[in-house]
Amino acid sequence: MNNHKVFGKNSKKIVIFFISILQLVMLLHIPCSSLLAADTQITIKMATLAPNGSPWHEILKEMAQEWSDLSNGSVTLRIYPGGVAGDEGDMVRKMRIGQLQAAALTIGGLSKITDDVNALAIPMQVTIWQKLELVRDALAPQIEKSMETQGFVVLNWGDAGWVRFFVPDSSPDIETVKKAKLFVWSGDDRTVNMWKSAGFNAVPLAATDILPALQSGMINAYNTSAIVALASQWFAFTPYMIDMPWAPLVGATIIDKRAWNKIPPDLQPKMKNSAVKTGKKLHEEIMRLEDQAIEEMKKRGLKVVKPDQQQLLEWKQEMEAAYPRLRGSVIPTVLFDQAMSLLKDADKLGGR
Repeated sequence: MNNHKVFGKNSKKIVIFFISILQLVMLLHIPCSSLLAADTQITIKMATLAPNGSPWHEILKEMAQEWSDLSNGSVTLRIYPGGVAGDEGDMVRKMRIGQLQAAALTIGGLSKITDDVNALAIPMQVTIWQKLELVRDALAPQIEKSMETQGFVVLNWGDAGWVRFFVPDSSPDIETVKKAKLFVWSGDDRTVNMWKSAGFNAVPLAATDILPALQSGMINAYNTSAIVALASQWFAFTPYMIDMPWAPLVGATIIDKRAWNKIPPDLQPKMKNSAVKTGKKLHEEIMRLEDQAIEEMKKRGLKVVKPDQQQLLEWKQEMEAAYPRLRGSVIPTVLFDQAMSLLKDADKLGGR
């Protein structure tokens, strides 16, 4: 009788206990992304120099929507285009201190994290898409590992077309560019000194200062891709473009590792796949748009000048003379040698 009373008194507690255990078991089988949707909102602030409404910006917006869909609205990718977050060096610094969590950067910003990335754009060597893809596919794992040791995860690789020189004079020879007031990326004294030691009148600036510098006459030449020159409207201040692919304008979308680790593990592969798909789509778009951008600028008065064989040879000789200074300084020795070996093999197979 007493045992019955004791059981009766505690039966409610026992039932509640077993219900709690059942709920816990069910909870453990719910995907992390479902829990995230219920309890947590993650906002990732991403910056880019890409102008508002440009192909890069529009495709990043598509990725933002896809990330929101994949996470049931709990991961928000907020994009700040057009350099409103500063130059690419500023973006990297802001990611390090947590003011930004991600950025879509060109090689100018990526090289502030690791020099390894410079191996993808050896001047006058990587000059066609097939070579870029060959070198990038081979070296990307090493570069991504270097990025990760610095606290960043590479979400995708991209590019912004082929770097060409935009100049004030009609001659496409190298002396024309040497005499011009040429924009170069600020923040890396090694690169600036290399330009100057090669005889160029290099003016180091932040990319966000290019337009006012062109307007004021501080610079009158720069090297960038046709799509960037059109989207930024810089071409209006430089009447001539030298039609000589000098190097690829490599880019990548990266995220701070701390922010990435806040995203549930079951969501990370889905979001990475979304980002990779975005990078491939952007690459295909850039390939299509580059010639279109050149034609559009020609309609607005840009003159395209092409080096003859002698002028092209002089350009190549000048760039090759700089390789010993690049190797082991701006580009780590091992990666420089790997890239050059890959490119030599490609030339043997007719990839020039």
